[in-house]
Amino acid sequence: MQLAVLDSHKPEFPDPNTALDDPDGLLAVGGNLQPDTLLSAYYRGIFPWYNEDDPILWWSPSIRCVIDPCELHISKSLQKHLRKQTYDVTFNQSFAQVIEACAKRDHQTDTWINSEMIMAYNKLNSLGKAHSVEVWHGERLIGGAYGVAVGGVFCGESMFSYQTNASKMALVHLCKHITQLGFKLIDCQLVTDHLMSMGAKSLARSKFQHRLKQLRDCEINWSNQYLYTNDGN
Repeated sequence: MQLAVLDSHKPEFPDPNTALDDPDGLLAVGGNLQPDTLLSAYYRGIFPWYNEDDPILWWSPSIRCVIDPCELHISKSLQKHLRKQTYDVTFNQSFAQVIEACAKRDHQTDTWINSEMIMAYNKLNSLGKAHSVEVWHGERLIGGAYGVAVGGVFCGESMFSYQTNASKMALVHLCKHITQLGFKLIDCQLVTDHLMSMGAKSLARSKFQHRLKQLRDCEINWSNQYLYTNDGN
């Protein structure tokens, strides 16, 4: 199957089911990272992922990792950690700082959130389409995550942790907040042991696409009115 090459000005995404088997999920190359392009991609279950020196690559993996935010598994050890730590949780209070922290983490693991990606998602945040969750210890940001909202689906992009379990703490509060807002699914993109241990499931592309089509046109108003404080007592 031939890889689709997208026009740099007016990219049109092919059917996700035409993605390559090797490498798994590679669907298209080219296009741009303008807000309309990114939102069109996420609406179809497609996301960008590429190295610093590559052209823009677009993916739709054959197996998708998802979390039902109502069914997040919180281990006993994590529950204890959540009770005993002193921390605050906010949303969209420091999106730029969160994505920069995620980029630094990814640089250490040979994947890249480059300057072009950072600029693109900051634009989405300014448009109210991308959101971050922040975990603070005092005035220090110790963990967080960010992603894109598409109807009733939160498309998780990346997370980071500067202290033990801080990214898990971010995920716990993300699930709590978006459940209250009416979201039904978190798209985690790729299966990892870390996510599976917290209740994530793997879905075949066809099942994921079916679920996405059910939820992507839901009208949900995002709210940043969430401030959680835990004093460790």
